[in-house]
Amino acid sequence: MFISLNRGLMNYLSSLIKKQLGVFLITAILAIVLTNCTTQTSSPLRIGTNLWTGYETLYLARDLGYYDQSPIKLVDYPSGTEEVRAYRNNEIEGAGLSIDQALVLAANQENIKIIAIVDVSHGADVILGKPEIKDIKALKGKRVGVEATSLGAFFIARALEKNGMSVKDIQIVSLEPIEHERAYKQGKVDAVVTFGPARIKLLAAGAKLLFDSSQIPGEIVDIIAVSTEAIANSPDTIQALINGRFRALDYLEKNPQDAATRMAKRTKVTSKQILDAFKGLSQPNLQENQKLLDQTDPALVNGMKKLIQIMMENKLISKAIDPASILDDRFIKNAKLSSQKNS
Repeated sequence: MFISLNRGLMNYLSSLIKKQLGVFLITAILAIVLTNCTTQTSSPLRIGTNLWTGYETLYLARDLGYYDQSPIKLVDYPSGTEEVRAYRNNEIEGAGLSIDQALVLAANQENIKIIAIVDVSHGADVILGKPEIKDIKALKGKRVGVEATSLGAFFIARALEKNGMSVKDIQIVSLEPIEHERAYKQGKVDAVVTFGPARIKLLAAGAKLLFDSSQIPGEIVDIIAVSTEAIANSPDTIQALINGRFRALDYLEKNPQDAATRMAKRTKVTSKQILDAFKGLSQPNLQENQKLLDQTDPALVNGMKKLIQIMMENKLISKAIDPASILDDRFIKNAKLSSQKNS
């Protein structure tokens, strides 16, 4: 009888252990699944920007709470050059870039896609000179501050070309955007290729406008680009990024004074100066973006082809790129302007 009871006890214990082991395994599996889910959710989509007026709608979206439900992190860099470096080093998954910078990246790596058009510069990029400098031709032999990017090189080359000159006619001084205002005011340069807050402050200080992007319409375009890896891993977050940005653009159009007040706090200029800066930009709305990215409107692709040719001629990129190959319209196509929570 003792043996029978012992066997019965052993069977009971064995059954209990199996049940507990089963519960443990289920708990362990759930923990692993939840950990993986948490990792994906908590890892933010890092988007690089710089102090370009067109990118301020991303920060406006954040300020309005449009990104509160999404793991989106906006990372401010002193220049587009730093954004390109950060993207190459996998420090960010995407960025607000001038289209030439996106082409430079695409020429060297195949993992970048343009997912939205932010703006077309129509006077926001400028060449400012000392008051005594009458025009671009008067820059011959003068020191001109230029950011060491393909856009800086492209813009000054086009301005000089439009006036029958070349970069050989001036002295190029390489300057980061954060140095533009100080270098000009300290007399280190006679003129500067600039934009954003530096443009606003230097014009207010009496600098003379010598050339602006309205004289080369459609040639300077700013975009949002992300990596193909981010598209594969975080499509919902990217969709939230795009939804929020176009909701913010809609808010800016309907509530310009409040939007400008919110943006002025970050850029450290007045709300009036912010609104004046936006006058130098054309910001394609959602419908216009859809037509440009799906090529119903060929203006974007045609402009990119022209830009690629100019960049090739000036050795700013080493090979030609098919513009259509780096456009991805899925997020623009699915974008919503409703106030529903992004997820």
